[in-house]
Amino acid sequence: MPSPDDLRRRHLISPVELAARLGIPDAPVILDIRFRLNGPDGSRDYLAGHLPDAVYVDLPTELAGREQGFSGRRPLPAIADLERDARRWGISAGRSVVVYDNNGGQQASRAWWVLRWAGVKDVRLLDGGYAAWVAGGLPTTTLVPLPLRGDVALSPGHLPSIDADGAARLAAEGRLIDARDAASYRGRETAPGEPWEGHIPGAINLPTSGNLDPATGAFATEADLRARFAACGITAAGEETPLGVYCGGGVTATHELLALATLGIDGVLFPGSWSAWSADPARPVAHGDAP
Repeated sequence: MPSPDDLRRRHLISPVELAARLGIPDAPVILDIRFRLNGPDGSRDYLAGHLPDAVYVDLPTELAGREQGFSGRRPLPAIADLERDARRWGISAGRSVVVYDNNGGQQASRAWWVLRWAGVKDVRLLDGGYAAWVAGGLPTTTLVPLPLRGDVALSPGHLPSIDADGAARLAAEGRLIDARDAASYRGRETAPGEPWEGHIPGAINLPTSGNLDPATGAFATEADLRARFAACGITAAGEETPLGVYCGGGVTATHELLALATLGIDGVLFPGSWSAWSADPARPVAHGDAP
């Protein structure tokens, strides 16, 4: 079993460590995943300033497929499309990747999960994101790079995922986390973009904001994260106690999975999440604070 520090370094990278790797022959591919659900296109932020050599990735079109039926708002991308885009970003076989955003990693974690699901082995998230990079006095640029085309070959299924039926089974027989904010979980307020209110019956609520240190915007310490999940009875995951995670559209749930991964706890993603569940009128909906 890797040490807690090794687990954390496997999935997160500090601004100082990343800065030391800029410009070297095996420098990681850096992807800017800034995105606002109900705001301007994240490319505006990218063009105003980004990490050196960072390539902008449009989350809705490049890290998600087209919504169809009960697929949910952000279904997983077609693997051929993702491979084409990943090569354009400069990803080659064996090359490491670093992803970042300006929201505590809650969007960049989608890239962390999708790329690993597709077979990219070394993907890390910049802890603290763009804000931590700037606060550290590290260089930014407005120059848009033209990366050499990569040769990565991708295939789906390297990380597990479930559909709505699988989520229902986990809620009943295992453990299912709702990573949305408490108001969305309760269903007493309408969250922007959500067609229905409430939660999947049996799911517990652990908002992704709790994964972060509010003072820094970086991930909380290993001890604090472990205590947070242990308070809900989550100390390990395996065949006897499978663990699933969902959110509104399959984005911030990946942040929960990343936090769990830093503790050595495995979980599965429901990519369709609440947007898929609530689109089906046959699915039951729970309200209030109780699972």
